[in-house]
Amino acid sequence: MIDVIITTGGTGLTGRDSTPEAVEEICQKKISGFGELFRQLSYKKIGTSTIQSRALGAIINNTFIFCLPGSPGACKDAWDDILQFQLDIRHLPCNFIEILPRLNER
Repeated sequence: MIDVIITTGGTGLTGRDSTPEAVEEICQKKISGFGELFRQLSYKKIGTSTIQSRALGAIINNTFIFCLPGSPGACKDAWDDILQFQLDIRHLPCNFIEILPRLNER
């Protein structure tokens, strides 16, 4: 079983950027806070240009998926400031790993 997928690229505004639409079409839940937090952190580094980012998090078939912009800096920021903590079971007060077994609860 795959627990996490991280994609890069396709989150901008041009005609070839369609990653968010593809993921949203098949996801069961969006993790809105991921995109919101990513843009908040990104704003501190690139200012208003962050408005062009459509980075997102979602759950598809009990797998977390995070769609990051294609720039190396954006990928590093997402990992260093968000994902490395949320994908670490030791991170408190909560993290994505601890809820993995409960993703399909009803």
